[in-house]
Amino acid sequence: MACKKDHSQIQKIMETLPTDQGGVGRHKCAACAYEAGFEAGYNLNGSLSIDNVLIHLEESQAKSQRHKSPHAAFALGYYHGVCQRTNDDN
Repeated sequence: MACKKDHSQIQKIMETLPTDQGGVGRHKCAACAYEAGFEAGYNLNGSLSIDNVLIHLEESQAKSQRHKSPHAAFALGYYHGVCQRTNDDN
């Protein structure tokens, strides 16, 4: 099923991600992967793996996340989540 979520607030981030048109995660929603990574990083949930996230992601071929790497999106989201948590704690 195709992702129908509104990812308009993170389209600029999606534009910075590398292209990925093959392998595990092909056609998965990179924006959803970013959001899952952000949540995991913010909550310091290091046990959440990208493999588990990819299984549950919806497909997407729309806007800036078209053909973008969900692996890179998850990692960047995780990093941004950790940074946001650190800022919120200070």
